[in-house]
Amino acid sequence: MSANARPRVTVVGIGAEGWAGLPERLRAVVSEAPVVLGGRRHLDLVPAVAGQVRECWPTPLRSGLPALLERYADQPVVALASGDPLVSGIGSTLIGLLGPDAVRVEPAVSSVALARARMGWAAEEHDVVSLVGRDPHAVLRALAPGRRVLVLSADETTPVVVARLLVAHGCAGSTVTVLGDLGDLGGAESRLEGSASEWADGRCGPAARLNVVAVEVVHDGAGSPASADRPVPTPFSWAPGLPDAAYEHDGQLTKRDLRASALARLAPAPGQLLWDVGAGAGSVGIEWLRAHPTCRAIAVESHPERVERIGRNAAALGVPQLQVVAGRAPEALPDLPTPDAVFVGGGASRPGVLDACRTALQQGGRLVVHAVTLETERVLVDAHAEHGGDLTRILVEHAEPVGTFTGWTPARAVTQWSWEKP
Repeated sequence: MSANARPRVTVVGIGAEGWAGLPERLRAVVSEAPVVLGGRRHLDLVPAVAGQVRECWPTPLRSGLPALLERYADQPVVALASGDPLVSGIGSTLIGLLGPDAVRVEPAVSSVALARARMGWAAEEHDVVSLVGRDPHAVLRALAPGRRVLVLSADETTPVVVARLLVAHGCAGSTVTVLGDLGDLGGAESRLEGSASEWADGRCGPAARLNVVAVEVVHDGAGSPASADRPVPTPFSWAPGLPDAAYEHDGQLTKRDLRASALARLAPAPGQLLWDVGAGAGSVGIEWLRAHPTCRAIAVESHPERVERIGRNAAALGVPQLQVVAGRAPEALPDLPTPDAVFVGGGASRPGVLDACRTALQQGGRLVVHAVTLETERVLVDAHAEHGGDLTRILVEHAEPVGTFTGWTPARAVTQWSWEKP
């Protein structure tokens, strides 16, 4: 879409009170618009206007939205949204697509602000997680003992789904408050409260279809029992180097101390993209994503079973948005978006892998590569001689029983090359 063809879009936020809650100025904006877009529920709230074109959002939204807007590129468009359109709403999507100069946002009071007011929580005291159109496992990243979380629900089933995740991760005693139909001037607001275990067992509810879930996290360890095959992780730290037991793996795992070292050099930053090449269990990409909710990561792995395992690990540790590409480097790399950082945990000795990763990086991008074999170490020594950077040999020893005594047991030494693109 050319810059000259971009439509002027006004996004109007509507609260639970619907049309009656809109000020006269915004009623006129909606009524006089030749084109009104929105969800079916929002469109039904607005009185019919003769000759006005009304269309529901396409499904899937992101891929269908450009064509929809192109159809009305020469006309003013009004888009209807819930509450504040910039709180996990269509306003952010439209601005990302068209730019801030093409979109005007007229917010109502957001459901987050209303929920915060009903709970008496200060803004800085809680996290907000949207599960609208998202994998519910995303809530797990926000869990920490004593922390408060507001969850924007997809529908009336979300409270039970969230409660079951809390129970499975040892937070059965957390207080779960479901606030329904917030802002409804007709008195339809509802409030249901219970423990996570009570919600999970169906002892609370039913919840309103439009609801926000307020969680006060209590970690009591009373979740699903761990097993040798699948330990129940405790994802309460955003620092790099989670326990190895938090991951399901077949031995192809960047171990805790090495993972922390690699991530320190990869330096996750908000909004940046990591390639985790030869991802194994996906641990480096997962912990990159846990560093900040806007971080992005792509795990590249050729082994089919590991590809599936990476997805399970990402969900269990609260970052289900990790993108997994089934393929082998360097062949799988050319079509990927440009990374800000690259970690190569496996396959660095294959011809072309390091060159492809270095070339793909943004200026100032970071590359970290690990080697455990002499053949791969030789590749890193040569790369260091040619391109510079830091070459480090890491040897970790753990105290373990030696008969009736205790001694040091060394793990396999790892050579690490880290490099920043000029």
